[in-house]
Amino acid sequence: MKKTDERYEAYLNILKSELVPAFGCTEPIAVAYAAACVRGLLGGIPERMQVEASGNIIKNVKSVIVPNTGGMKGIEAAAAAGAVSGKEDRKLEVLEELTEADQKILQDYLAHTPITVSQAPGDLTFDLIVTGFRDGHEGRVRIAGAHTNVVLKELDGEVLLKKEIGGCYTQENERPRTAGPALTIEGIVDFAESVDPADVRETLERQIAYNTAISEEGLHGDYGANVGRVLLATYGGDVKVRARAAAAAGSDARMNGCELPVVINSGSGNQGLTASLPVIEYAKETGADREKLYRALVISNLTSVHLKEGIGRLSAYCGAVTAGAGAGAGIAWLLGGGLDEINHTIVNTLANVSGIICDGAKASCAAKIATSVEAGILGYYMYKNGQQFRGGDGIVKKGVENTIENVARLGRDGMRETDREILDIMIGDGGADRRCGE
Repeated sequence: MKKTDERYEAYLNILKSELVPAFGCTEPIAVAYAAACVRGLLGGIPERMQVEASGNIIKNVKSVIVPNTGGMKGIEAAAAAGAVSGKEDRKLEVLEELTEADQKILQDYLAHTPITVSQAPGDLTFDLIVTGFRDGHEGRVRIAGAHTNVVLKELDGEVLLKKEIGGCYTQENERPRTAGPALTIEGIVDFAESVDPADVRETLERQIAYNTAISEEGLHGDYGANVGRVLLATYGGDVKVRARAAAAAGSDARMNGCELPVVINSGSGNQGLTASLPVIEYAKETGADREKLYRALVISNLTSVHLKEGIGRLSAYCGAVTAGAGAGAGIAWLLGGGLDEINHTIVNTLANVSGIICDGAKASCAAKIATSVEAGILGYYMYKNGQQFRGGDGIVKKGVENTIENVARLGRDGMRETDREILDIMIGDGGADRRCGE
């Protein structure tokens, strides 16, 4: 693929717009970002707030620790932290600069400020409306489709910003997917093998540095269920184990209060960790140079994006599965595989673990990541040993793109009722005013 090819610029833009830093789990951070935007509209900290969130946001915020809050969980804590921070320009890093003094302010603010939480109307999987009140004024911010995609700003009923909901399914400042060539596995491999390393160096070096740092913290600290450490202690130091442990440890730390940023993929820190860290471990094992690692990471990251975009940012389908398949694809290329090996690695992986559900962000995400990475590695070694899952085996269809579309249909359409049932199990059928984090 040449630089003059329209696909080159499109694929590069997708890579750069998807691999951005985030401080904390992205759903509570989106709540915090919206609250910070509301503070900006009102010119100060709201005296009270109302948060309306789609079920998937409620699900993902319920059990995960909001960073820099002293261990708090829930939508109320996330909204209050964003209001105290007020640094809307930092977007997904809005809480990074909260100090110990700010945490004391936050505790007092939560104790004395009414914050109500209810489920947002409509059927958007990612929909968030935060309304704040101060000195007789009312400010409202709506984020829809993606974690920083502000589609509405209102002050005292006056519309200051409005986007059509139908066009809100990409990140802010991101080129709409429909405006350029679609991702395909063949196109991804072509791009990865021809991309100028200088064009991706900054993006990928940041991913390597950030995600490696939080993984190492997870392996050395005490976070959640310590899945990464358990894997190494139980199964030893083989690269196939280290690859799983590295990704799991990053999630151990991230889901349980570690105050380090990560570089995300498809709007998710866990998916960013899963798509990158196993590939980095295999690069260390094989002695791959930086350029070869970049190309493998391009494959793993863009494959993860491609597999997830048909499902949507949030669903009942666990995103670790798509990122695990992406990691398997990157590892396959790193070990000398071409398009054929990558295609079969992806199909074998999806045939194996596509039934893993998403029941919110919390400690067990690390275990699901470990399982998904193992499936990605197995998918490659199956094909190397002359074994594969074939078209007609369950959801597998002949051709990698056809299988990917089947999985997208499963996650996007088939699991809607599963998603509703998961939410009811997690928070109970509490009617319209469902409070979270209690």
